[in-house]
Amino acid sequence: MAGLASDGTNPDVSLLHDINGLAKAAPGWLDRVMGFVGEYGIMLGLVLVTLWCWWSVRRRGAPEDSVSAVAGIVWAPLAAALAVLVNIPIRGFVERPRPFRDHDGLEVLVQGKTDYSFVSDHATLAMAIAVGLFIADKRFGLAAIVLALAEGFCRVYMGVHYPTDVVGGFALGTAVALLLAPVALALLTPFTATVARSPRAGWLVRSRKASGGARSGHETVELTDPRRGADGGGERDLAA
Repeated sequence: MAGLASDGTNPDVSLLHDINGLAKAAPGWLDRVMGFVGEYGIMLGLVLVTLWCWWSVRRRGAPEDSVSAVAGIVWAPLAAALAVLVNIPIRGFVERPRPFRDHDGLEVLVQGKTDYSFVSDHATLAMAIAVGLFIADKRFGLAAIVLALAEGFCRVYMGVHYPTDVVGGFALGTAVALLLAPVALALLTPFTATVARSPRAGWLVRSRKASGGARSGHETVELTDPRRGADGGGERDLAA
């Protein structure tokens, strides 16, 4: 793999120089911002999108919809962690050096990268989370996919990955999140349903407001039931 990247006419290398060349032309403050965003910022953004998605799905729809959606949200970070584990033997097998080790003149925005380059852990994590969220909620999933694509661009801009490292990470994250989703959701959905029925932990799956509406409706039916007595108590409760 490293041999493929040594030829300056290789499209992978050419695209690397084109994207990383933007960092050379940019002011120093912008490079510092891009370095932080590509290393930490976008990943933090994906965490916030995941939390927002969880907060949203538990407040709307039928209870069974909340259960299945929350199960999908739980699967997103689990898929990301599993994809990174799968990447460990891939990196050891390919042993592709970081681009700045084989190519002079790159603008490297983050120092201390001594591990192998293929595939990108950041791209793998980002896309696995994004695809997992897409399974749970398409709107939030699309927003997360945009962030994942931006993460891939940043990794090349920073000079720490080849474009094919990023594409490989996208493919790995997507494959793990999609292919293992049926098994994962089959295990997570009953667990999430059990949590939803818990008096103490049920709020993790179903908000009190959403659950309260259903309980209030049930109570109204009981209060207005004419079988409660002939003294008009049901009618008084209804009027109240």
